[in-house]
Order: sequence, then structure tokens, then C-alpha cells
Amino acid sequence: MEQSLVYGGIGAGILALLFALYRSVWIHRQDPGNEALREIGAAVREGAMAFLAREYKILAVFIVIAAGILVAINAPELRFVGVSFLVGAICSSLSGYFGMRVATQANTRTANSARKGLQSALHVAFSGGAVMGLSVVGLGLLGLSSLYLVYIQMWGDDLSTVANRVLPVLAGFSLGASSIALFARVGGGIYTKAADVGADLVGKVEAGIPEDDPRNPATVADNVGDNVGDVAGMGADLFESYVGAIVGTMVLGAAIDNVCSLSLVTLPLIIAAAGIVVSVLGTFFVRTREGGNPQVALNMGTIGSAILLMVVAYPIIQKFAPATFAISGQEYTSMGIYWAVLAGLISGTLIGIFTEFHTAEGRKPVAAIAEASTTGAATNIIAGIGVGMISTVLPVLCLASAILASHHFAGIYGVAIAALGMLATTGIQLAVDAYGPIADNAGGLAQMAKLEPEVRERTDKLDAVGNTTAAIGKGFAIGSAALTALALFAAFEHSAGIRVIDVAQPKVMTGVLIGAMMPFFFSALAIGAVGRAAHTMIDEVRRQFREMPGILEGTVRPDYARCVDISTKAAIREMVLPGIIAIATPILVGYFGRLEMLGGLLCGVVVSGVLVALFMANAGGAWDNAKKHIEGGAFGGKGSDAHKAAVIGDTVGDPFKDTAGPSINILIKLMCIVSLIIAPLLI
Repeated sequence: MEQSLVYGGIGAGILALLFALYRSVWIHRQDPGNEALREIGAAVREGAMAFLAREYKILAVFIVIAAGILVAINAPELRFVGVSFLVGAICSSLSGYFGMRVATQANTRTANSARKGLQSALHVAFSGGAVMGLSVVGLGLLGLSSLYLVYIQMWGDDLSTVANRVLPVLAGFSLGASSIALFARVGGGIYTKAADVGADLVGKVEAGIPEDDPRNPATVADNVGDNVGDVAGMGADLFESYVGAIVGTMVLGAAIDNVCSLSLVTLPLIIAAAGIVVSVLGTFFVRTREGGNPQVALNMGTIGSAILLMVVAYPIIQKFAPATFAISGQEYTSMGIYWAVLAGLISGTLIGIFTEFHTAEGRKPVAAIAEASTTGAATNIIAGIGVGMISTVLPVLCLASAILASHHFAGIYGVAIAALGMLATTGIQLAVDAYGPIADNAGGLAQMAKLEPEVRERTDKLDAVGNTTAAIGKGFAIGSAALTALALFAAFEHSAGIRVIDVAQPKVMTGVLIGAMMPFFFSALAIGAVGRAAHTMIDEVRRQFREMPGILEGTVRPDYARCVDISTKAAIREMVLPGIIAIATPILVGYFGRLEMLGGLLCGVVVSGVLVALFMANAGGAWDNAKKHIEGGAFGGKGSDAHKAAVIGDTVGDPFKDTAGPSINILIKLMCIVSLIIAPLLI
């Protein structure tokens, strides 16, 4: 029975990849537009793929070395952890490659489709996002299920073998995904924000030219950055959360000794498979009429998928989960597992709603930041920081409620399955999120290709929704990271044989403090990297304006390639140190402080990391939409003093929401999975 469930996971993974291929072929057949649009789109695509190629060359060296170390340091029966690590890293890299390749085809086709109407443009942009979303869940579930099947065929499928040999080795898949995710998120974030800051401060504020104006030398790099940061980077982030939640739940399922079968181990695979099916169905709900609201159409897809999962999860759990099981003497039922899945689904939806309230244009918090811009950049920044801080309250209360509810219904296994419930519809969630940068790119390309004004109006409507979906996506990623990290932390405790972490012990408190410090240290490195890269970009844009005056007159073509090269070199150079620190810290703390101190480290980084990530992501999103609110005509509109203040606030928020904030999600999960891998070596 259990092995048949694994085949279900493999089948669902293949289904997701086939559907992604179908969408990809359909996008490729759409008209890419006139020669100017195709030429600019090709420049963006070449820049994005060139960056990805250079990044992957460096990561390939790291992956091979890390896999070799994992093989060398583990006992003979656990050396296949290096193979799992390698497969996880390759699957994560492939999902980013597929998603970025299609996104850079969809951007020109979205811009050209906007000439026909809003509905046509939405369909193309969302289809591009769907390829990213379904590639992530397809490769994640296919890779995990296939490895699990291979390992149980090699070593046996009795509960003891699975718990003590198969799953510790399988955890390497999650480590490989986490490692790629961190470098992709940090590198992509540095790239996109270096270009964005240079384009905004020199182009908008100093030269007074519109956003995405072809006279701005940094505008191609800015459009490339949308893809490497918000498509490939976010895809790697949620790939890692997705597989981390599955692996963490499987490890905890194997730890429940009074269940003699593997039902709680394989249940996460079949729930994830169901999530893929409902995500595919959810893509057909995304429809709008001409003049309609794209946000409503996208919400229909995500909410429709969540409702479908609520319906199908019940019979799946009733059929495949044990009727009763006990954890630490407390008895639970299969119905409790279902309620835990619902707790995760509902909390993920609520976090999206709370994030939308604090970051969407037209909502009170964003309007307050826009109004504060009328008295200068300082008051804009003060208001944005306040919104970012207050925005942590409701999501944290929501997460706390989900943790308490899921634990009440199914113990620590319930908390892990709640994380999976939140992430089961990642396919459609990521499709909606990746739609945003495609729509943003389409608007930029339309501006640079000098298409009709109504084209830019339609793409701006799509882009305004994309800003909100991006903020919601980041909130979803942070919430899922918190629950996934808790599941991985519980798996670490089981693997390490720790029953209680006493914070009164000096070593444990030291670990807590170091862990709480890590998100701040990590963020400082990421933001500092953006500042250094942006400084170089600003100097370059100013130099081109100064030495080639014909640029602003429209008679001389800017040197776009030079700006693309600056962002690429900076991102590749600056992503290495934060990644090494994130991996090395739990290893050093575990080696010198042992398991209890390592447990304290994980407590500190999870609590601090969730709050810092929420603050940064929501403050940045609110600053961005406050600027767009003013650009829409409020408080003097474009070119006003309020607009210039809002641009500065948005520039401050850029590394918050697109570099440091999203990367902290991966930091906390990576440190948890590294600790889970090394725990057997420290006992």
C-alpha cells in the first residue's frame, strides 16, 4: 500500500511537468510583437540567462565539493546523503532555469497581447507564472518520491530501516535545495536591486525621465533583475520550503513508534500529489473579462485551489492515515490530521489577506505613507518603518494560532502536516507570484518599444496587481518558512535525541542569542551588498549621461550591456559570503557547543528571522505601492516633491523586500536542515 502512494507522488510530479511543458509550448506560439519589442526582449532574455549561467557555474563547484564532504563525513550507511544533496540541488536549479526561460519569453508576448486587451495579456502573463509554479512542485515531488522509492528498494521498507537510514539520507535532498535557494535568492536580489536603485535615483529623481524610459542605461538591467530575483529567486525559495515541509513531516511520521506501518511517512507525499492536481485545476479558474479586475481572477485561482484541497484531503487522510496513533502518551485520530491540514491552509490564506491589507495600493497603511511623502523623504521613511513593524502583529498571531491548533489536533506531527497543508498548493501560489515580474517586464518593454499608450495602461493595471501578489507571495513564503522550520526543528530534536531545551542553561541561552543575531547580521551583509553594487551602478548611469549627452535627447543609444555586467559581477561576488555564513554557523555551533547550544541557536534564528522577514518584506512592499499611488495622480502625481520623496522611500525599501527580507526565509530553513543533517554526527 505505502509503495503505491509513492508512485502516486511520482505520477503527480510528472503531471505537473507535462502541464508546464504544455503551457510553455502555448506561450512560445504567441506573437512576440514587432521588431523593436523582440529586440529589447532578446536583450533582457540574454542578460537573464547569462547571469543564470554564470551563477550556476559557481554553484556547480560548491555543489560537487559539498556533496563530496557529505559523503566523506558520514558513516558508510549514510553516505548516500551526498547523492540526495546532489539531486536536490539539480532539481532546484532546473526549476529556476525552466521558469526563467519561459518568463523571458512571456514578457514580450504579454506586452504584445496587451495591444489586443487586458484579458489576453493576463492569460499570457499568468501562463508564464504557471510554468514556474508547476516546474517547482513537479521537480520537487518527483525528485523526492523517486529517491525515496530507490532507497527503500535498496535497503528495505520496514519502519526501523526507513527511520534510521532512508530518511536521514533523504534529508540531503532538502539540504541541496536549501543551498541553491539561498545563493539564488541573495544573488538575484542583489542583482535586481542594484539595477533598480541606479535606474530610479538617477533616471527618475535626477534626470526626471519616466520609469523604463529607453534613455535610461540601467533599464535593461532592471528588467533582467525582475527575472533573476523575483522568478528564479522566489522559485528556489518556495522549492526549498516545499520539499523541506515534506521531508520534515516524513521524519516525524517515522518517529511515531506505535504505528507499525509507514502510513504517516508516505501520507505527506500523497497530500502533496493532491495539491499538484488541484493547482493544475486552479489555473483554469484564472479568467477575467475586459475591464475586469485581474486581482479577482488571480484570487479565484488560489482560493479555488485551496477549497478543492480542503475537499479532497478529507477522503485521502481517512483512507491512508491510521485511525488512531499516540505521541508521548497522547492519542490522536486521522480526523485530527485533517484539522491540522486545514489549520495550515487557513493560516496561509489569512497571512495573504493581512499582507494585502498592509501593502496594497488603496489601503489605509499605504495611503498614509503616500500622504507622509508630502512633507519629505524622512517622514515617508518613518511612516514606512511603522507600517512594516505593525504588519508583523496579525501574521504572527495567525501563525501562533495555527501552531496551537495543529498541535492540539495531531501533536507535533500535526504542526508539520499544517506546514504541508499551507504549501500543498504552492504550484498555483507561485504561479500567481511569478505572474508579477512578467507583467512588470511587459510594461517596461512596452515603454522601451514605444508601443501605444493604452498598452502601457493595461500592463500598468497588471503590474499594480503584481505588486500586491508579490507582497502576498512573500508573506506566504515567510509564514510557510516558519511552520516548515518548526517541523524541521522537531525532526532535529528527534534525530538528536533531545527532549527538553532548557533556556536557563548558559550554553542554550548563548545559542539563542547568536541565533537571534543571525538575521540582522545576514541582512546587513545583503543590504550592504546592494548599497555597494548600486553605488557603482549610479556612477555608471551618471557617467553615460555626462559623457554622452545625446542619450537624453534620444539620438544616442545607451550602453545597456555595461549596466547588465555591473549587476552580474556584483551579484556573483557578493552572494558568496552570506551563503557560507548561513551554512557554517550551525556546524561551528554544533561542533563547539554541542547539541543543546545548537538547539538554542535554532530557536533564536526562527523567532527573530520570522519577525525581521515580515517587517522588511511588508515595509518594502508598502513603500513601493505608496510610490505607485502618487504616480497614479495622488498628492501632485509624477514629478512632484511628494513623488520624489516616495521614490527615495521605495529605494530604501527595495533591498528590504527583494534582497534581505525574502532571503531570511531561506536562512532559517537552511540552518534547520543543516542541523538535522549533522545531528547524528554530534551525538
